[in-house]
Amino acid sequence: MFHTLIANTVPLMPKRLVGHLSRHYIAGPVLDDAIRTAHELESEGCRFTMDVLGESISRESEARAYGRQYLQVLDRIHAEGLDCNVSIKPTQMGLGLDPALCREIYGEIVSHAASLGNFVRVDMEDTPYTDLTLELQAGLERQHPGHTGVVIQAYLRRTDRDLGERILPAKTNVRLCKGIYREPLQLAYHDRQEVRDNFLHLLRRLLENGNYVGIATHDKVLVEGARQLIEELGLPPTACEFQMLLGVLPDLRREILAAGHKLRVYIPFGEAWFAYSTRRLKENPSLVSHFMLGLFRKH
Repeated sequence: MFHTLIANTVPLMPKRLVGHLSRHYIAGPVLDDAIRTAHELESEGCRFTMDVLGESISRESEARAYGRQYLQVLDRIHAEGLDCNVSIKPTQMGLGLDPALCREIYGEIVSHAASLGNFVRVDMEDTPYTDLTLELQAGLERQHPGHTGVVIQAYLRRTDRDLGERILPAKTNVRLCKGIYREPLQLAYHDRQEVRDNFLHLLRRLLENGNYVGIATHDKVLVEGARQLIEELGLPPTACEFQMLLGVLPDLRREILAAGHKLRVYIPFGEAWFAYSTRRLKENPSLVSHFMLGLFRKH
């Protein structure tokens, strides 16, 4: 309750203060900031995915502008020689306006990524977009095999069915996360242990089927459970990868890398950093502790 109360006050804080507190979790407002951050973490052995902040646009011109920006990001990644792909939210590309527009812009980005030997992660948002997002990624995969993947959320009750009907038969490249959007009880598990249990259940199904999985979590219980499952199945540490947000639990990140596992750091950047910071805090109040620690350190 305390975390939730503080999180709800974040939009009322001075923008400068929120910027100070979020600087560890967001690379900065421009692409140069993201490139610099990636180079700083390369020495640890990290891989990366970059996200231009922004979603739920209201005009076609905005979607096309974001599309052009992602083409520039892919070119810069290639020029810098980084092991880095991109993650894109469908509503940022106009899914809420016109699915055909979204498919067109994504198609241009994935085609360009494929020409550079790179990869595009189709991000997952809240449940009104779940089916549309899965269909979007499946169509892109048919056009450019091996150059796209999708995100699935362990807290959704439907995800186990989606695995059986869509993900497993197609051997889709998946990022598995808990999920952070607020969903009603009939659609999502709200109990922490139920979410953890379903996460590991889904992960087992994916690994046993041979899907490549990005295990996206900062939950130490799930990290340990995933490592035990990888060992139980006799898989090499490189058969999948762990994924973590920039600036969150860096000691755990280094521990995972030291054990020989691949790890990809999610690097968000862009002018929409303030909206991203406040939204993530509202959706996941546990992150408030990181901000509060930063506040105490500052003073």
